[in-house]
Amino acid sequence: MQTALPKGSKKLMNAWAFYDWANSVYPLVISSAIFPLYFGFLFPKEASDVQFLGYDFKATALISFVTAFAFLVVAFISPFLSGIADFVGNKKRFLQFFCFLGAASCIGMYWFTVENIYFGITCFFFGLIGFWGSLVFYNSYLPDIAFKEQQDGLSARGYSMGYIGSVILLLICLYLILSKDGIEALEMMKVSFALTGVWWLLFSQYAFYYLPKGNKNADKITKDILLSGFRELKKVKNELLKHLSLSRYLAAFFVYSMAVQTVMLVATYFGEQEINWADRDEKTKGLIISILVIQLVAVLGAIITAKLSSKYGNIKTLIVINSIWVVICVGAYFVTEPIHFYVTACFVGLVMGGIQALSRSTYSKFLPKTEDTTSFFSFYDVAEKIGIVIGMCVYGLIDQITGSMRNSIVFLAVFFIVGVLLLFRVPKTESKE
Repeated sequence: MQTALPKGSKKLMNAWAFYDWANSVYPLVISSAIFPLYFGFLFPKEASDVQFLGYDFKATALISFVTAFAFLVVAFISPFLSGIADFVGNKKRFLQFFCFLGAASCIGMYWFTVENIYFGITCFFFGLIGFWGSLVFYNSYLPDIAFKEQQDGLSARGYSMGYIGSVILLLICLYLILSKDGIEALEMMKVSFALTGVWWLLFSQYAFYYLPKGNKNADKITKDILLSGFRELKKVKNELLKHLSLSRYLAAFFVYSMAVQTVMLVATYFGEQEINWADRDEKTKGLIISILVIQLVAVLGAIITAKLSSKYGNIKTLIVINSIWVVICVGAYFVTEPIHFYVTACFVGLVMGGIQALSRSTYSKFLPKTEDTTSFFSFYDVAEKIGIVIGMCVYGLIDQITGSMRNSIVFLAVFFIVGVLLLFRVPKTESKE
């Protein structure tokens, strides 16, 4: 039987970070790169609407609605599950369950065809649930396994390992796809889905072997335990109202985060449907190259954002970044050629790389002096997910009603504009804020 490793142990922290290596392949290979391509080939723009649950949907709008519903489910169940895991002490079991659910769903997507659309959409849906649900418990391990002075470095290490691992698998998938033509290339895309699930399942075992089960605080699940997560969120909401800077900043974050997350989730679908690619091969190469460009430029964007925020303050930097997002959304309406898309991808990567990290660190700066930061970040995560639900629903509705993703992208600029206006209302509590 494996002996529990002490908090702060190098082996334990490496095992935790290795789960990033395992699961980060999902958002890059499935969500961002390969699946939008495959889905676009199954349901091209010129094809008729997709019939699903008795209704006719534009294909890209259907994906937006399914994605929104998945995030709604995660936002709702997270407080329940967090409360249970904290009290019963089986955090690892929850992490494993969502990992297995997500990985199995990725493997199941191998059988996603036009004829099997219900099965395919179900696998896509549970893949999202698996990934985002596992993150709730994965992130909550950080204060359990690392001391406060180790947590920033460990979090960065996990991000780095996830980036490296996901890019390696994407390059493998890219080689498999580009080495084939026509139907065989589509088959390799399906193989990529299965490879993602196998990678996620296989490499996560190292983390599961060393991570502790969790601290047991109760013998059985009670109503109080089930509702404890929601009570914590309510307590945080009441606390937020006492801190003007924090509440106003969170309002601004909630609005602009809707648009940021939506753009990240739909960018490849937009490129697949709205750009005048010469042929299927150019489309495949162009979109995957664009994703890699965004990943690389995002690293530079994060560095630049960090330097700007240290010099001018977080709020001023966020105002500038959101203003750039406004220009990107409006400009995207006129993007038609591959070269336009590549340039836009560079700008997206530049502002995407820093806005998430800066948003979270800004929130952290505004938090009141309390030991219970976990509850505040749970509130932050739930707010972010609800924002994604609203953003994806608005995007999907406009796409469905107008028949064009260009109109949806332009409308997202409204969220960024409102976000900028709300950021101007955040009181200057620090000299550089």
